[in-house]
Amino acid sequence: MEEPRTRLPLSLERVLLAAGMGAMALITLANVVTRYLTDVSLAFTEEYSVALIVIVTLVGTALATATGRHIRIDWLTGKLSPRGQRRAEIAGMALLFFCFALLAWYGGWMAWDEYRFEALSPGLGHPQWLYSVWLPLLALLVMGRAAGRIWRLLRGEDA
Repeated sequence: MEEPRTRLPLSLERVLLAAGMGAMALITLANVVTRYLTDVSLAFTEEYSVALIVIVTLVGTALATATGRHIRIDWLTGKLSPRGQRRAEIAGMALLFFCFALLAWYGGWMAWDEYRFEALSPGLGHPQWLYSVWLPLLALLVMGRAAGRIWRLLRGEDA
């Protein structure tokens, strides 16, 4: 499958994914080595790992959306004409855009509430909004990638 031409290079998502996965691997390795050598668990690593999993998941969703490699069941759409398949893809992207718009909206309110009420994370006592602000921000990235894919589909650039 040929790489789609996007305004924002897809290398951004690839770098973020590699950095997130690398950080999770290093954090987990440090926890395992420390536990093995000292019988002490680095419990704080779980808090960072959970935040990184959310970030990697949303960045991966943006990359899959932009490249047209998101999860799909094409049993029904595979029976459609190429024009019908394109319309179904546009409808799917519009629904994806709407779902992530809801995530951005409510995630933004959640992060704002955590900032406003000075909520602290349970493990380390960091401001909780530092972790939750990534949900609405990366939901906006997914929305942008979905809008770009819709635009390319409407112009007939992506198959």
